Amino acid sequence: MTLPPIPEDWTKALAVVAHPDDLEFGTAAAIARWTGQGKEVVYCMVTSGEAGIDGIHPDESGPLREAEEVASARAVGVDTVEFLHLPDGVLEYGVDLRRAIAKVVRVHRPEIVITINFAESFPGGGLNQADHIATGRATLDAVRDAGNRWVFHDQLTDGLEPWSGVRQVWVAGSPDATHGVDTTDTFDAGLASLSEHRAYIDGLSWHFDPEEFLTGLGTAGGEATGTRYGTTFEVIGLGFGSDD
Repeated sequence: MTLPPIPEDWTKALAVVAHPDDLEFGTAAAIARWTGQGKEVVYCMVTSGEAGIDGIHPDESGPLREAEEVASARAVGVDTVEFLHLPDGVLEYGVDLRRAIAKVVRVHRPEIVITINFAESFPGGGLNQADHIATGRATLDAVRDAGNRWVFHDQLTDGLEPWSGVRQVWVAGSPDATHGVDTTDTFDAGLASLSEHRAYIDGLSWHFDPEEFLTGLGTAGGEATGTRYGTTFEVIGLGFGSDD
């Protein structure tokens, strides 16, 4: 069955993920499509990925990975990248994580929020990572928190207001994908974005070819969307606003 196209009648999205590189492993080509349409996309990295390179101490790895993420974002037309500097590898779902993400939602006031798969496994059965699960779950809840004046109300200073304008949360890499997007024309931009993570890729303990990986992933997405290359998402309505 071919998945229906994801809605594109919006102007601003916020992508919240755990690590630098999370969006580049399959989602960046879709981001490039949307920025090419004139939409604004903001990135928020919950951590700096400082625990992600075995051979580089976190004090050095964190700033290096932040710089790679900024370059990676620019490759797909994203100018704003924020880092929350929470600890890589040991994120825990809970109030503190919800609070941090809710503030980002309130500041940027997006219509769409994109996050990473928070199921126990990836499509195909690979085990998901704990930071991804915590971040995705917290993002879904933080979007609702952001619209409630009396949740984290201490944030509402200096003109900051609640924001209940998020229409949907889109979960990238979900095993329960409901929609897809054609990324045939922006596949190369997505590849360029992933390739900016040179230090991370070089530090992997196995051989990793970005083009080979994204070609396989994009082809599978294309089969689901009826295109050459595609990206899939699970679309979650929030029970308020115009899109349930």
